[in-house]
Amino acid sequence: MNSRALTVGFDLDMTLIDSRPGIRAAYLALSEATGVHIDADLAVTRLGPPLAEELVHWFPAERVAEMSDRYRAIYPDHAIAPTLAMPGAREAIDAVHAAGGRAVVVTAKYQANALLHVKHLGIDADVVVGNLWAEAKAEALREHGAGVYVGDHTGDVRGARTANARSVAVATGPCSAAELRAAGADTVLPDLLAFPAWLTQYRATAV
Repeated sequence: MNSRALTVGFDLDMTLIDSRPGIRAAYLALSEATGVHIDADLAVTRLGPPLAEELVHWFPAERVAEMSDRYRAIYPDHAIAPTLAMPGAREAIDAVHAAGGRAVVVTAKYQANALLHVKHLGIDADVVVGNLWAEAKAEALREHGAGVYVGDHTGDVRGARTANARSVAVATGPCSAAELRAAGADTVLPDLLAFPAWLTQYRATAV
C-alpha cells in the first residue's frame, strides 16, 4: 500500500489513555462543589459516550448543560495529572509514523481537554478532534482520510463503519471482545501492544 495514504484514527479514553483516575477525581470534585452525590467509581466503568449521557444519571435534565460546563472547567485541575497512557499507546502512534502515516485522534471528549491529555502524556498525534461520538466520528475520519479507526467501544466500531474505515477494536474499555465483534469490528486486539504487529500485517496485505 502507499504509505503516504496511510492515516489511522484512534479513540482517546480507554484506547490511548487510561483516564479513569482523572475522570474519577473530576467527578468527585464536581460532587463536592455541587453537593450532589455522584458514584464516581460507577461512572468510570462506562466511559465512551458523551459527558451528558453520564451526568443525566446524577442531575435533572435541565441542569445537565450547566453541569457539563462546570465539569469541563474543573477537569484540567483534577483529571490531567492522574491520567496514564495505555500500554502500547505511544508505540502504536510511533508505528503509524514509522510506516509514513498520520495518526488522528477522534474522541467524544471536549477537545481542549483532549489536547491537554495528549500534550501531557507526550502522545505524538498529528491531529486531535474532539466532541464527536459514535457515527458522528465518521465526519473527522472522512475529512482526514482515515482508512483505519482504533477504539475500545461499540460506538467506535459504528463510527469506523459509517466512515467505511477498517474497525480495529481493543478490548481495554467497557466493551468485551465479544461485544466488539458482535458490533462489527473487523479486528479485535487485546490491547495496543498488539497493534504494531497488526499494522505490519495489514500494510503487507492491503491493496
